[in-house]
Amino acid sequence: MSKVEIYTWQYCPFCIRAKSLLKKKNINFTEYKIDGDEDARALMTERAGGRRTLPQIFIDNNGIGGCDDLYTLENEDKLDALLN
Repeated sequence: MSKVEIYTWQYCPFCIRAKSLLKKKNINFTEYKIDGDEDARALMTERAGGRRTLPQIFIDNNGIGGCDDLYTLENEDKLDALLN
């Protein structure tokens, strides 16, 4: 099984939506709640190639983007291949 990580803010609707899809698919993930933590945000931004929007999702240390990117992968039947 792939390692899935997601950087979030507590009340971010896109973060909630992305986590909802992962939970629906029974995917275990590590969540980094970075509300107000600029050091954690800087680390996320570095890992994400300069992207600062939330959520930022990583599968096996590869940044796939945010919520819309996650749903695009799902809708194109590409997400399961990345997760296995």
